[in-house]
Amino acid sequence: AARAFPSPQLVAFGTFIAFAASRSDGAYAALAAMETAIPALFLLLYLLKLHTKIKCVLWPVADVFNSLISALFLFTVCLFAIIFRDNNGTLAGGVLGLLLLVLCVADGVALCKKISFQGPRGRTPEN
Repeated sequence: AARAFPSPQLVAFGTFIAFAASRSDGAYAALAAMETAIPALFLLLYLLKLHTKIKCVLWPVADVFNSLISALFLFTVCLFAIIFRDNNGTLAGGVLGLLLLVLCVADGVALCKKISFQGPRGRTPEN
């Protein structure tokens, strides 16, 4: 199924590129880089099925927590980037960051709706 909105990874990378190219404050680019790297690590965790091997962590809850904390940081930093814009690159990064904020909130809400605490976690052993 095709997505109705852009991939958060692509928007995060675009935000990073805009902040890095504008030579703005390093905190802007650092946050955008973290927003590119951390979801990539979650994706790698799920692709390699490591979440079934490390059972001491509720990975969907950690993913929701990451999305909501990211949204909080993005709101603060991108608002400052837009208000105190040094150049057009900083403004573009701030706007892309606010789009990423909306995508993070949507991701967190979608994950919250999917989380179920009933039933077994991971793969059940077969007889």
